[in-house]
Amino acid sequence: MRASRLAALAPACLGLILLSACQSVVAGPDREAADLLITGGTVFDGSLADGRRVDVVVDDGRISFVGEGARARFNAAKTIVAEGLIVAPGFIDPHTHADEDLSSPDAPRRANLAFAFQGVSSVVIGNDGFGAPDIAEQAQRMRGMGVGTNVAFLAGFGPIREAAVGLANRAPTEAELELMKASVRKSMCEGAWGLSAGLYYVPQNYAATDEVVALASVAGALGGYYDTHMRDESTYNISVTGAVAETLEIGRRAGLPVHISHIKALGPEVWGKSAEMIALIEAAQESGQRVSADQYPWSASGTRISNALVPRWALEGGLYALRMRFDDPDQQAAIRSGIADGLVRRGGADKLLITGSLEGAEVETGKTLAEVARSMGLDPVAAAIAILKQGDARVASFNMSEVDIAEFAHREWVVTGSDGSSGHPRKYASFPKAFRDLVADGDMPLARFIRRSSAQTAEIVGLVDRGYLKPGYAADIVIFDAREFAPRASYQEPDKLSTGVRFLIVNGEPLISDGKYTGALPGLPLVKRTQC
Repeated sequence: MRASRLAALAPACLGLILLSACQSVVAGPDREAADLLITGGTVFDGSLADGRRVDVVVDDGRISFVGEGARARFNAAKTIVAEGLIVAPGFIDPHTHADEDLSSPDAPRRANLAFAFQGVSSVVIGNDGFGAPDIAEQAQRMRGMGVGTNVAFLAGFGPIREAAVGLANRAPTEAELELMKASVRKSMCEGAWGLSAGLYYVPQNYAATDEVVALASVAGALGGYYDTHMRDESTYNISVTGAVAETLEIGRRAGLPVHISHIKALGPEVWGKSAEMIALIEAAQESGQRVSADQYPWSASGTRISNALVPRWALEGGLYALRMRFDDPDQQAAIRSGIADGLVRRGGADKLLITGSLEGAEVETGKTLAEVARSMGLDPVAAAIAILKQGDARVASFNMSEVDIAEFAHREWVVTGSDGSSGHPRKYASFPKAFRDLVADGDMPLARFIRRSSAQTAEIVGLVDRGYLKPGYAADIVIFDAREFAPRASYQEPDKLSTGVRFLIVNGEPLISDGKYTGALPGLPLVKRTQC
């Protein structure tokens, strides 16, 4: 959408006023009481329909009316005049790492403002197989402390496997597998929306396909979906196309929908593989399988040096065991070779930007691994080992092709996601960046962008009363200025709030009002109602 199209969406009149009912509507005995009236904006309801100039009425945390003539019918306690602004369902992020923020004793952290200022009203946590399986306890804690955005939970394969098998690189015994299946069932019965796996990560990487199918079958039987960071997004083991095939096999055999997290072709060796990946997925869809994916709009992924470069076998037992292996000359030589291979997959040491120190490592952020190596007087492999002997470091890995990114972005089954985590701008700016790339500077219709950021994601997760602006749905509503909706975060300054969101209504209560945080914590833990 070029400047002229943006101007058409956001006329010159940009008045935005929060009024009391007596200022906007004369009270009368024949008017229905309501909490909030939103009028004057262009409303996109979460479908692919064009925006309309209609009113939205909210009462008791729910949308009670969408249509014309609301001023004559309702006596609203408050009115938002959204002239020149976009009114849409609150965005839903299917892949975040907001767990720590939402569990923090610090109320401003629990407000989840990094996501809220992107227009996100609901987040999913527990992705990459890292989610704690104690869903009821998490939900109770968040309900008691209060959170800014809504939060939905996934049961994580990692903690479930560790509790049964530990960090060992082996298959589970029959008894251990039954213990894991019981844990998945318990999580689903407590309100998880599905099973999350990160088969790239140790110790989840040690699980064979059959093991994952066994656990996913439990989630599927209880109405859940399978969310996966695939076993490979490059050429680490079975290749990115092999990982897509495995993901589809898991969904097919377990009988549940599959959702591929942050879909990508990672590294020069697999650039261009998007076409083959898409073909595999769409063939499965044509056969009746439910397959979806999310994508963040950045050319750099975010991970750790250990995850990016170290061979999986060398991470058995964690970083402590890795450091012990460095003391064995033969093992260190094999690890060095593996790290060298990892650097090739990642496009070289100058493509790895250090964005944060972890676990006691002393490493300068804002420099590439190549620059850090030069300052240490070491080659990049030795520099990576030196960092890992101290701790670890976050990296932004510039390893994706813009052509592949665009190919995935325009598939109808791909939705907006952030994979939002500290040290990477995707936590603060993925939705507005996707909007700028795809709509403002691209050719994606605004209705399609809004749908892929709200209703479509709600349908993937299973949130039956969110994602649309329809009567009876939860009042999660974003009101934004299309001309100002933009990212401010960068790789150098990853924690800058995005601009353009004027109001964010969560469960009928403003979390953002007139572009400012209200201090409220209106979010709710969203738990799946499963008959167990």
